[in-house]
Amino acid sequence: MTAFWILIALAAAASVVDWVAVARDDRRTEYVAKPAVLVALTLAAAVLPADHTDLVDRKWWFVAALACCLLGDVLLMLPRDLFVPGLVSFLAGHVLYIVGLLQPPSPPGNPPFAFSTTGLIVATVVVVVAAAVPVFWIFRALLRDGHSGLIAPVAVYLVAIATMAVLAANVGVLAAAVGAALFVVSDTVLALRRFVTPFRHGNVIVHVTYHLAQGLLVLSLLH
Repeated sequence: MTAFWILIALAAAASVVDWVAVARDDRRTEYVAKPAVLVALTLAAAVLPADHTDLVDRKWWFVAALACCLLGDVLLMLPRDLFVPGLVSFLAGHVLYIVGLLQPPSPPGNPPFAFSTTGLIVATVVVVVAAAVPVFWIFRALLRDGHSGLIAPVAVYLVAIATMAVLAANVGVLAAAVGAALFVVSDTVLALRRFVTPFRHGNVIVHVTYHLAQGLLVLSLLH
C-alpha cells in the first residue's frame, strides 16, 4: 500500500500545482501538472493490492478508464481545437467506468452492491432534474452558434456520463457516488464555459471538481 499512497499524494500535489497554474493562466505549468495528476492516479489504481480491495475486476476497468481520460486531458489542453477527439476519449473513459461499476465485489456483499430498481429510478430522476437546465442552455447555444454537428456526439456523451453517475450512486460506496457527481459538475461547467458563456474562475472550477472526481473514484476501490 505504500506505493499506492505515495502515488495518491503525488496526484494531490500535482492537482494543487495545476489549480494554481490555471488560476494564474500559466499554460507551461498546466501542461505538465494536469497530465501528471492522471498519470499518478492511473498508476495508483494499477498498484492497489488485491488484499486491499474487494473490487479487483472493477479496478482494471477503472485503470483503463483513467488512461482514456489522461488521453482526453492531453487532447483538450493542446493549443489546437481537438474537442471532438477529446470528447471521444472521455466518452470511452465513461463507458469503461460504466463497465467497471457493473462488476460486483468479491466476495459478494462487501462492499454493498445495491442495484435496486428504486435506487436506479431515484438516481436517474435526480440526475435528469439537476442537468435539465444546463443541458437546455448547452443545446440551445450549439444551435444558435451553428454547431449542430456537435449535438449528436454531445448527446451521446451526456447519456454516458449520466449513466455512470446513476450507477455510481447505487454501488453502495460513497466515494464513487460523490466522485461521479463531481465529474458531472466538472463537465457541465466546462460545457457551459465553452458553448454558453465564459465566467470568472470557471476553468479553476472545472479542474478542481475533475481532479477530486477522479481521485474519489480511485479511492472508492479501497475496502
